[in-house]
Amino acid sequence: MSIKNVRLEVMQLLEKDIETYVDQFLIPVDTIWQPTDFLPDSESEDFMEEVKELRELAKEMPYDFWVVLVGDTITEEALPTYESWLMDVEGIDQIERNGWSKWVRHWTGEENRHGDVLNKYLYLSGRVNMKEVERTTHHLINDGFDIGTDTDPYKNFVYTSFQELATYISHNRVAKLARNYGNQRLAKMCKIISGDEMRHHQAYTEFVRRIFEVDPSQMMLAFQYMMKQKITMPAHFLRESGHKMGAAWEHFSDSAQRIGVYTSNDYIGIIQKLTEKWQIDKITGLTDEAEKARDYLMKLPARMLRVSERLVIPEESHTFKWVEPALAR
Repeated sequence: MSIKNVRLEVMQLLEKDIETYVDQFLIPVDTIWQPTDFLPDSESEDFMEEVKELRELAKEMPYDFWVVLVGDTITEEALPTYESWLMDVEGIDQIERNGWSKWVRHWTGEENRHGDVLNKYLYLSGRVNMKEVERTTHHLINDGFDIGTDTDPYKNFVYTSFQELATYISHNRVAKLARNYGNQRLAKMCKIISGDEMRHHQAYTEFVRRIFEVDPSQMMLAFQYMMKQKITMPAHFLRESGHKMGAAWEHFSDSAQRIGVYTSNDYIGIIQKLTEKWQIDKITGLTDEAEKARDYLMKLPARMLRVSERLVIPEESHTFKWVEPALAR
């Protein structure tokens, strides 16, 4: 049987439990939080006062913080790209609306709220150039993204396991910084977003764990493949208006590193957490090729740590069109 057919069989096996996964890792629409829970109530007579308070608190946060918050928002708002990518994965049938396509649609519904609430917050804050933010979001959706997984579910689930944990770390750190600046509204907003990301991370790591049980060698090789080529972040093609594709990514990443929101050490830490979560050191029945892949994965964090120690982050911030320096301290 071909590798592709085996993957399809494994996806069909896991699909039998999809309702359990939906119930365990996702929250019903009428129960889960919505963006309006964290924003000024436009139907209230106190709306303008709440907006005024929001804008005053927004003045307390520095330039790199705003760059990171804008970049996070744009990443979350490019959701149509991510849903269309997942719907194309082997074993996920959008036409027949199978169990996996239900998972993707419901996951998308939860993720969609993140961009909604952050976008509205940015708009009300008065701290950013919203037209430029909107143009960057438009470009990012137009440009799409290439994460090197093709339609392979094993590789895609490694990617989502990694990426959901990365976004948890980023939103959680932004929440802590906002709290330190006295902005409780934004802190709560980002903290609850990070909670969603952690639940989604737990779901995708569970999918991979199940695959390791039934197809350990191919799952190990897929894990190695994704780590060798490095995880490309969804916003890797980030650009400002008038600039070439991807030109803004490195500057955005530098801002995140400078304020400690997401660093090279976090990237390495995620690899360590995934190897521990999936207990790859204990997996048996591997082929010789998969044994070599496991050896590579076990040694990878230490190797990457040595490289990261030589990394130099620029001290000065890049001036983005999204955020005028005069608007943030």
